[in-house]
Parts: sequence; structure tokens; C-alpha cells
Amino acid sequence: MDRLGAMETFVCVVETGSFSAAARRLEVGQPAISKAIAQLEARLGVRLLARTTRGLTPTEAGQQFYERARRAIEEADEAELAARGAGASLTGRLRVCAAVTFARLNVIPRLKSFLAEHPELEVDIVLDDRNIDLMEAGIDVALRMGKLADSSLIARRIGQSRRVVVGTPAYFASAGVPQQPADLIAHQAIVYDQRGGGVAWEFRDGSTEVAVVVSGRLRVSAAEGVRAAVLAGLGLAIASEWMFAPELESGQVRQVLSDWSLPPVDLWAVFPGGRMASAKARAFVAFIEATLATADAGAPAEDA
Repeated sequence: MDRLGAMETFVCVVETGSFSAAARRLEVGQPAISKAIAQLEARLGVRLLARTTRGLTPTEAGQQFYERARRAIEEADEAELAARGAGASLTGRLRVCAAVTFARLNVIPRLKSFLAEHPELEVDIVLDDRNIDLMEAGIDVALRMGKLADSSLIARRIGQSRRVVVGTPAYFASAGVPQQPADLIAHQAIVYDQRGGGVAWEFRDGSTEVAVVVSGRLRVSAAEGVRAAVLAGLGLAIASEWMFAPELESGQVRQVLSDWSLPPVDLWAVFPGGRMASAKARAFVAFIEATLATADAGAPAEDA
């Protein structure tokens, strides 16, 4: 097997966690995978993989080789794409990380046309509300919201959403409708206990600014929990329009205090530091940016 082919085999084993899974993905026999890895370890003179209860995992040397091999494969793909021309379809595998709720509502339902445009491309979507290590997880691009804490990352803002105060009509019928931000103190707030959430909020109406500290008996660590709690009538929430877009449109939830504005939430495309973003990652980001802009203009999302 040639050097690049051996790299691709090793990367596939690391990403799938076993020889058998890698064999299925590459459509070859498992003995061929085992032989390729053994030859690669013999040529390098180091052990690249260790067997654990979780399957095959890279050793320290294997992890270093994986990161560089994956980068070499991406650069080879870039070279081929450039040679074939700008109109060529993307190929290979793209790993994207995004918050669970945002991806479920705003990314996955819109992927059909992107995948149709690039029939040889495979997309892994890693759903996680935490800011995971992109290099360690082998992520090509992450979609993150709010303020970015890690200045070493390469990021570009690709969207922005208003924050609004929302609750169900049944909740407001029972608890009353707040007329001023200060009225929120008497309400049950569903508190999102992650970066970008919390209990302190600043409202603005023209030149008037009001700071409010909300409270509630329920705190959740994931946006899905905020949605579920609000839809169950457990309280109101301060959230981006992206989080409740379907329910705001249908009337299942209601926005209040619409004369007041909150700091908006930014959406960032974040790339691992230390390497150039791949053509696959750049094309995906451009697609998401365009589809969000279309949605903001009022066009419906595709069916999932």
C-alpha cells in the first residue's frame, strides 16, 4: 500500500475504533486493514494503536501521527480539488460540531441540498453543547454561539439572532404577562446554566437600559432542556429566536416585552488552530451562512 493509502487506512481505524468498522467503511476485507496497520507500524518503528475496553485507541505516537496524517489527507484532497476546478464536487468526510438544539432545528433540516450537491461527501455531525477540543475530536469546523473564550481558534461570524423572552400562552394566562423587564423578577425563569445563559440580563429600549436578575426553581445545562421546560409551561425563558423559531411561528410560544431588546447572540464558524480550513469546511460554512440568511428573510427551511 502507498504511503497516503496507509495514512487513510490508519485515520479510518482511529475514527471508527476498530479494524472491522474501518474495513466496512473502506469496503475491503478486515485482514487487509490489519496488514496495512502492521506494515505501517513496522515502517515507522512505533506502536500506533492500543486495544482497550473501548476498542482500538491511538497511542501517544499514534495520536500525533493521526493528526498529521489527517492534515496530509486534507491537503491532498485540496490539491485534487484545485486541479479539477472550482465546480468539482467535494469528497471524503467532513466532521462538524454544533450545539444539539441549534443543529436539530437549523442545520440538519437544511442538509439535503448540500448533500445532493456533493454526493461523494460524508458528514459527521457531533452534537455537543460544550466547547470540546476540536483537534482532539478531529473536528473540521464547529458552529458556536455567543462570545468565544479561546483566542487561539480561527473563527468567523456567520450569523446573528435576536434574544427574546418567551413562554407558552398557558403560562402567561396563569402567571400574568410581564409589561416591564422588572416584572420578570416575579416570574419563574427557566435558567440556561451554560455560557451565554445565566440569570443577569440587560434590556434596552432606545436610550433606556434596565438590568434584571431573574430567578427560577429550574436550571438546565442544555438548550434542549430549556425548550422542553418552556413547552411544558414550567416558566418563561430568555433565548435566541433560533431556539424557538418553529413555536414562535405556530403560536405555541409567545414573545413578550417585544419593545425591549436584549444583546443578540452571534453564530461563529470555528476552525482548529494551526491549519488552514479545508475546502469541505469552507463550503459547509458558506452553505449554512446562506441558508440562515434565507431563513431570516422569511423563506421556509427544507423538510428533514
